[in-house]
Amino acid sequence: MTLNRKTMLGLLVLFFTAILSACGNSSDEGADASNNGSAVTVSGSTSVGPLAEKIAEKFKEESNVKVEINQIGSSAGITNAINGVSEIGMSSRDLKEEEKASGLTETIIAYDGIVVVTHPSNKVKNLTMEQVKAVFTGEVTNWKELGGADMEIVVVSREDGSGSRDAFQEIVGYSSGELIRSAIIASGNGNIKTTVATNKHAVGFISFEYIDSSISTVDINGVEATAENVLQQKYSLSRPFLFVHKEDQITDGGKQFIDYILSPDGQSIVEETGAIPIK
Repeated sequence: MTLNRKTMLGLLVLFFTAILSACGNSSDEGADASNNGSAVTVSGSTSVGPLAEKIAEKFKEESNVKVEINQIGSSAGITNAINGVSEIGMSSRDLKEEEKASGLTETIIAYDGIVVVTHPSNKVKNLTMEQVKAVFTGEVTNWKELGGADMEIVVVSREDGSGSRDAFQEIVGYSSGELIRSAIIASGNGNIKTTVATNKHAVGFISFEYIDSSISTVDINGVEATAENVLQQKYSLSRPFLFVHKEDQITDGGKQFIDYILSPDGQSIVEETGAIPIK
């Protein structure tokens, strides 16, 4: 009997130890799931996206809050924020009246310039805004008319729903229906840059942060595309970078991420990536 009782006590101890261990593991798994579930969802502009990703990396190191970013275009990101698909929408254009009416809160996180770009071999280095409009609407179709070589102009534009395209068209002064029909439509700043860099006939427009030696930039009305000229309102092809959200859908993590972008550390990253800090 004594042996049996000892055996039974031993088994009971093992049994309760197993239960406590299982409860501990379950608790840990719940904590992990909670951490995974706290990820901040952000979607929208391919111009704002690279900047947001770099800031998100640093933000996660400091806060342990993960930020998931999906670059799908400004209009799609704004729609996601309105419908609650994403906590935060990214836009590289001002909100339209109907979007404002949906109850979105908008935060300017940076400014950006849009630069007209050509193949490095192109000798045209300055255009007036009127000439830019004439090129993209098909009124001018040969570089010779602009002081360049005698060759056809190939216009490269962004897809419908692109914040860069909407902003560029609004500033230059033409509508989507007026865009030259033969224009090559490229998805994203990177695709425009690659297309222009490999086609000596081409002209397109990209965000400041994508400028490198593979393409040549064009001054507008004699003003160079620089951050200083944008902030001094000398360079006319510029626009805000926005985060938009609904107050009843934003989490504490989302608020912290926005606050971090607006902080000195966040704005320092803005400058490092080639965008223009708000201060």
